[in-house]
Amino acid sequence: MQLGAFSVSLSVKDLAVSKAFYEKLGFEVFGGDQEKHYLIMKNGDTLIGLFQGMFEQNILTFNPGWDANAQTVSDFDDVRAIQKALKTKGLELVQEADENTRGPASIVLVDPDGNTILIDQHI
Repeated sequence: MQLGAFSVSLSVKDLAVSKAFYEKLGFEVFGGDQEKHYLIMKNGDTLIGLFQGMFEQNILTFNPGWDANAQTVSDFDDVRAIQKALKTKGLELVQEADENTRGPASIVLVDPDGNTILIDQHI
């Protein structure tokens, strides 16, 4: 199962303070919009999303169909196929994708320790 590009989505208290902190660690703004309260920071192939006031806890994020540069890859597992495989393995999903659709969709599950996992396909 190919889950796609990986990033950590962090719930931050102050976007500007967090941005400055991660810049000191060598991260640069890769995407997002500070006025909309989120930034995507990148250091090499490592991605961190900074989100102020959008969700309560940190989220592990996978993007099927994207590489670490948010570029489309030709060979990837559609989120609906991933959903089917996870359900076959007995995993419970908190949010499911409509299996009768194509293109962008997402699913959400929670690991045994309460960590949210978002599998978010943009293409």
